[in-house]
This record gives sequence, C-alpha cells and structure tokens, in this order.
Amino acid sequence: MRVEPIVAIAAVVAIAGVTTAQAQAFADVKQSAVHYDSAQHLPGKPCEGIAGYRTKDLLELHATAVAAAATTPAYCHVTGTLAPEIAFEVSLPAQWNGRFYMIGNGGHAGDSLDDPGRVAQRNGALQLGFAFAQTNTGHDARKEPGASFVLSNPQKAIDYAYRAVHLTAATAKDLTAQYYARPVAYAYWNSCSNGGRQGLIEAQRYPEDFDGMVVNAPWVDQTGFTIGAMWNQKALSAASLTASKLALLAEKVLAKCDAIDGLKDGLIDDPRRCDFNAHQDVPSCPAGSDTADCLTSAQADAVMKVYEGPKAKGKPLFPGYLPGSEGAWLNVMVAGRPDAKPADFNLAENTMRYLVHTPPKPDYDYQTFDFDHDAGLLDAWGSKANAKSTDLTKFRSRGGKVLMTYGWADQILQPLMGVHYYEQVAKRYGPKTTDFARLFMVPGMTHCAGGNGTDQFDPMTALINWVEQHKAPDSIAAAHVVANKIVRTRPLCPYPQVARYSGAGSIDEAANFSCVAP
Repeated sequence: MRVEPIVAIAAVVAIAGVTTAQAQAFADVKQSAVHYDSAQHLPGKPCEGIAGYRTKDLLELHATAVAAAATTPAYCHVTGTLAPEIAFEVSLPAQWNGRFYMIGNGGHAGDSLDDPGRVAQRNGALQLGFAFAQTNTGHDARKEPGASFVLSNPQKAIDYAYRAVHLTAATAKDLTAQYYARPVAYAYWNSCSNGGRQGLIEAQRYPEDFDGMVVNAPWVDQTGFTIGAMWNQKALSAASLTASKLALLAEKVLAKCDAIDGLKDGLIDDPRRCDFNAHQDVPSCPAGSDTADCLTSAQADAVMKVYEGPKAKGKPLFPGYLPGSEGAWLNVMVAGRPDAKPADFNLAENTMRYLVHTPPKPDYDYQTFDFDHDAGLLDAWGSKANAKSTDLTKFRSRGGKVLMTYGWADQILQPLMGVHYYEQVAKRYGPKTTDFARLFMVPGMTHCAGGNGTDQFDPMTALINWVEQHKAPDSIAAAHVVANKIVRTRPLCPYPQVARYSGAGSIDEAANFSCVAP
C-alpha cells in the first residue's frame, strides 16, 4: 500500500515534537503591539564565566561562545546535565530582549538537542533576542527508544512526567539572569502534543515557571488516550481498511457534513454536529464482496468504534476520533502497515509496557486488556503524567495566560480531550476564564498542523500581546498554504465562538468572516 508523503511526514514530524505550527511562532512580530524584537540588553560577563554556575542538581555545565552566522546572531551556547541524566541547553544571544522562551518534546521525548528542527526553532528565537532553552527530559531516545528508558533508572519516569521541564526552566532562567545581570522579564512556553501536556503540567504544578504558554494539541490525558489507542487497534485490526476505502469514507463524511454550518467550503466546522453513520452513509458491500467502493459490515463496525471511543460496560471511557479526520487515519491508525506500528498505538503500547506497569512488562500484550475492568491499572501513572487538573488558581493569580489550540481533524490525539479539559476549566472559573485561558479550535487541521484547514498561524505573538499588553486575543489570523501559496485565510475564534461567513465576498478571505457564538 502506498503511503501518501504529505500525511506521513506530518505524522512523523508531529510525534517528534517539531511542527509547522511551532515554526510559525513569531511570524506576526511586525504587527505586534509589543516590540519584542527589540533586543538591547548586553551580557554582564563573558560566556565562559557561566561555566562556574552551580546548583545541587547540576552534574556538569559547558559554555561556548558561538559567532554570528547567516541570520543567527552571536550567542553563548550553554549545555549541561541535571541529575540523573537530564540534558539541557540554554542559548543566550549577544543582545537580549529580556524574555525567556522554551520548547517541549513530542511523544515519549528523549529528543536530541541538536535535531535540525529544534535547532531551527532555537535560531528563530535567537534572531529576535530571546534566551532559549530545551531539554531531552532525562533520556536519549536514540539509545533508549520509546518509554524503555525506565529500564535503566525508574527515576527517568518522573523526570519525563514532570520534573525535567521544571528543573530545566528554573536552571535556565537563573543562568539567563546571571549572564545578563538582570532577571527575566517574561518567560514563555510553546509546544505541541506531549509538549502541550508539559506546558499544562507546568501551569498546574509549577505556576511560577512561566508567564504565558502556548499549548498546541495538548496530550491532556495520557492514560485515557492509551486506553483509546488500544481500543482503536483492536477494532481496526479486525477490519482491512485500505487507502481507497478510507478515501471513500472521508468523501462521504464531507458530503454529509460540510454544509452543516451553512457554508460548503470543504471543511467541517464542528464535527460534533456531524451525525454520520458508516453503516447508513457509506455503500455497504454485498455479502461476500469487499471492493474499494463500499464497506463491509465489519469495516463499518470498526469505523463506528473509532468514532465512539472506548467503553466499559457500555459507558464511555474516553472520547473517540471525530468525523473529518479519516483522510489521515491511513498512516497513523490503521493496522497492518509494513514499516511501523500505527502512531497512536505505538505510544500507547510503550506507555502500557514501561510506564503503567511497575516493574515494566516489555512483552505486555494489549490484547489481554479488559476494557470493562482494567482501566484502573493506569491510575498510578496518570497521577504523575496526566495534565487533567483544572486548578490553575496560582498560575492565574500571578497573571499567567494559557493559549490552547487544537485541530478538529486531529488524527493522533482526540480533539475532545482538549475541548473537555477547557470546558472543565471554564466550569471552575466561570466567565472570568477567558481572562487567563482561551482555546482556539481549527476546523480541518490535523495533529498540530496539516490537513485542509487554516493551519498556519502565530499564537506566540497573540500570547505576548496578551501577557504584556493585557490584550486578549479575540481572534487569530490563520492561513491555508498549498505549494508555498496562501489559498485561504480565516479567523480562528476563541471557543466556543466560531467563524461565520458574512454572506458576501470570497469564502477564502478572512475579512468576510467574523467570530460569533455558535
């Protein structure tokens, strides 16, 4: 079966923690109300002087002056290790804008700090004068793939869950303040997927670390997702959903639900309103037949199970995937790929084998999981890794802001995971929620970026304006790009608002849309 390149690349890149959405950070700097590209602060000591810094957790520290090259300014490159094996980097520009910027990690982390995508993000931040930081969360995925890092040291599970990001942020901010002889004015976080989970964990557990954070497609409930991925694997491994059948499914979903928002534009505005049934809305294969233009009863059953999500004794355990994401299932979810396990199942299987079970069970067979009785097995790990707490009071009280985004067509992390979390936060804080937390849903966008939606946008500039000028984002300008050409623009709206067409002008121009209550 041929894998479509664009979908495959999007899936792999997102899991690695480097996304198109993150690459768009600071794209709107010239339109910002805050001149955060004004970098005027100079170092108060030589780069090499940083190497004398010490804390109780620090095992080693190196500082090297790096000359300017191309568009990247000169900077002090600091690397080190926090006990037991937390590798980190802090890069300090020759001229500093007073701000600190940190990115997170995808999947089970262990990223190489010199990964080209991460280096690109670092250089982009340095160009604007940000002090930049990152960590591998305590293990090297090249040596300990997946979640197998716990086999060498159980402490690495805690470091991955929450400790490494906090220690790195605290250490990096301290190093920054010492280097420039002045404290960090504002600290920002920007990341996606597991990096979104890391950001929410920071706001919940360590509210003093950051003033503002962009959390794209956050992996809010790692254990709920794990149960859902095992459910999907079990359902889909029982049915052969080929590329042509998935294309048929996606076509029928769009045909039924594209216009439910009153506009036929190739996007499903809110898939929760899409009342789609694979048994009724896709042609059924005649008995004994299994051709590309129909679904067998078993295939339709599998599709509906993926939509419905896992159940225990008939009651929902976790949300399913939403109509509109089918076009991306092929490379991420469908079993039987010769090159790799489905992306969501690979994460789930690693989580079950190495993080849920104590001691780890590297040979654990997900087929033994009993959905009616075994959900509680994941509770202990969930208490460490899940970012489900809605208690953001300390973060909010000190003026913290969180800007969350999610694609409605996300094919790796179920978008309702983010929606439900935000709704619970809103339930806790009422109308004042939008003073410090806002969610922007993106119709047609897949995991972190990609898909048919307007997935190119700059949440970081919106966040900086919010934190520093108290200008909350009432919308975010977004674009859909094909072959390096902008083919559509739309406003992204703060949930639960949606973008609605005025009725006049091109449906591909944001000026003809406004954010309104659904």
